[in-house]
Amino acid sequence: MGVGGNFWDLLKPYARNEGFNFLRNKKVAVDLSYWIVQHETALKNKARNPHIRLTFFRTINLFSKLGAFPVFIIDGVSSPLKNRARIERFFRFSGIDLSGLPGVNDGVSVERNGAFTKCVQECVELLETLGMPVLKAKGEAEALCAKLNSEGHVDACITADSDAFLFGAKCVIKSLRPTSKEPFECYHMSDIEAGLGLKRRHLIAISLLVGNDHDLGGVSGIGIDTALRFVQMFPEDEILNRLHDVGNGDVPLSQIDSSSSESFVDRDVCGSDTSSPKNKFHCSHCGHPGSKRAHVKHACEYCRVNFNNNCTQKPAGYKCECSSCVMARQVKEQKKQTNWLLSVCSKMSSQQKFPNDQIIDMYLNQIDGSISEHESMSLLWKSPNTELLIDFLGYHQRWDPSYIRQRLLPMLSTILLREMASDPAKVLLLHEQYEFDSIQRVKIRFGHPSYLVKWKRVGAMEIASSTTPTEDYDAQQDEVVEVNEFGDLLDEPDIPEIHVDDGCWFLLTDENMDLVKAAYPEETDRFLREKELKESKSKKRKASGETTPKSNAVQLSITEFYRSTKGTAHLSKEKDGPSKKISEEQTKQGGSSSKETTSSTPKLSKSVRRRLLFN
Repeated sequence: MGVGGNFWDLLKPYARNEGFNFLRNKKVAVDLSYWIVQHETALKNKARNPHIRLTFFRTINLFSKLGAFPVFIIDGVSSPLKNRARIERFFRFSGIDLSGLPGVNDGVSVERNGAFTKCVQECVELLETLGMPVLKAKGEAEALCAKLNSEGHVDACITADSDAFLFGAKCVIKSLRPTSKEPFECYHMSDIEAGLGLKRRHLIAISLLVGNDHDLGGVSGIGIDTALRFVQMFPEDEILNRLHDVGNGDVPLSQIDSSSSESFVDRDVCGSDTSSPKNKFHCSHCGHPGSKRAHVKHACEYCRVNFNNNCTQKPAGYKCECSSCVMARQVKEQKKQTNWLLSVCSKMSSQQKFPNDQIIDMYLNQIDGSISEHESMSLLWKSPNTELLIDFLGYHQRWDPSYIRQRLLPMLSTILLREMASDPAKVLLLHEQYEFDSIQRVKIRFGHPSYLVKWKRVGAMEIASSTTPTEDYDAQQDEVVEVNEFGDLLDEPDIPEIHVDDGCWFLLTDENMDLVKAAYPEETDRFLREKELKESKSKKRKASGETTPKSNAVQLSITEFYRSTKGTAHLSKEKDGPSKKISEEQTKQGGSSSKETTSSTPKLSKSVRRRLLFN
C-alpha cells in the first residue's frame, strides 16, 4: 500500500532502530485498518476473531509496556480516484479486460466489504471501552495520521502505508518488534532529506512516476531508480512544475547542459596544447599522445624509460588524462545523459493527463485529512470500563472474566502510577482492591530492565478453596495461540503473578522504573538502599552455608484469584463443603522434589468446580 515500485526498499537504508523507551510518554497515531489487515494475515483460521484479540493485546502493550498514548484513526469516504484504483486492482487480479474500467467522474463508489467493515466497528467498540480516543478521517486514515503528526498533535505515526510521507508525516513507524532490544523500525523525514536529498514534493513526484494508491500504473516503463534519478535533477520548488512541462512536451535539456558545462582543466600529465597534431593519436603501447611508430624512433616524453626502452606498457584500465580525451569522455557522457532524458520525457509525455493535478492537490492540500478543532480537543485518554469490557470480550471471545481482568492489570497499574506521579497526595488502589506494598527486585526481559512491584490486597479475605494448578486456566484458553516472540506482532502482555502469603493476597507486576520512581520516590529510594544490604547479606549467608528461609507464599490459579462476588448466598450454603477447604502445599527450591500434596477436596469435574467458584 502507498507508493509503488518497492518504495520502502528505497527508504530502508535510512531507517532508525529506536530503543525500547522511544515512545515513552509520547502520543502516536495508529492506522487501525493496517492493524486489522495485519492481524487477519497473521492469525487467520488460528484464533477466534483475531482482529479483536490482537487489537486488545496490542493496545495494552502499547499503552503499558511501551508507555505510549495511542490515537486510533479509521478511514472515511474514499476519493473517486481511490475507488477507481480499487476496481482496477480487482480487474487485474481477476484477469478482466481493463477497457471496461469506469471513469473517475462516473460517480462509482467502492466501499470496503461488509466483513471488514464489521471488524472495524468491533475494534472501535473495543478501543472505546478501553478508553482510547478514536477519530474518523474524512478520507484516508494515513492522511489524518500525517496531519496530526505534522501539526504536532502526535509525535509519530504507526502505519505501513508510505503515502503518509506524501501527506506530510515527519516520523513513521513501519513495524514493531517488542521482543527486540531495538523494537521500532522508524523513518524520520529529516533522515530521508539528508540521505537522498528528497523532500515532500520530490516524493510526490516519485509517486506520480511509479504509481500509488490513486494511480496504480504510474508512467509505463519508469521504475523507482529512474524516477529517483530524474527528480534529483531538480530542486523541490521546481520538480512539480517540471513534470507539467514534460507532460506538455518540453524536454528540460538545459538541466544536463548546465550540469556538464564545467571548465576543463589541463592535468599537465599529457600536455595542454589541444591543437597539437600529436594529441589526435595515442600510442597503443603506452597510451600517451603520439603513435607507436614515433615512439620507436623517439622516446615518449611522458614515459619514464630505462635503458633502451622508448615507452612503457600502459596498465589495465588505463585512461588518458589529456584534455582532448577528457573532453571526449565528457561529451560522450553528456550525449548519454541527453538520450536517457529524452527517453524518460518521451514516456512521460505519452501518458495521458500527466501529471494528475487531482492527486497532487490531494497530497498537498490534504483535503481528506483535515482535523477539526473539536477532534483535536477529543484526544483524551480515559480509564477502561472493566465491566463493559468483560461483557464484550466474553461475548466475542468467550474469555473468562478472571482471564480478562488479569490481562487488563498492566494497563490499570500504568494508569495508577501516572496519576500518582502527577498528584502524589492521592490515595489510589489498583483494581480498587490493591495498594502499593514494595518493590521486590529488578527484572530484565528482552534486555529491558523493569521493577517487579508488589501490590497488597486491602482488608482481610477468606481463602475459599485449595490452590490448584492452572488447569482451569489452560482449559478455558483454547482459543489463544502463541505468537512467535521474534515476530512483528505485539504478543500478549506480561501475566501478573498471584501469591498468598500468611493469608494476605499479593500481585506482582512488571512496571517501568522511571514511572515507579516518579509515583513512589521514597519507596524507590528505600529499595535502592536496601538492595546493597541484601546483596551483602546474601554473600555472607552463602559463605557460611546458611540456607535461605522458606516462604509460605502459595501461587494461585486465575479462577481462584478472581472469584466473582456474585451468588454469595449460594456459596454460603456450601461454606462447609469441600470447596472451602485449604490444602497445604510445601515446595523446595533449587529443583528439589515436591512433597506429596494433601488436600481434602474431592475430585470434581471442571464444570462443577467452575460453577462453585463463579456462581
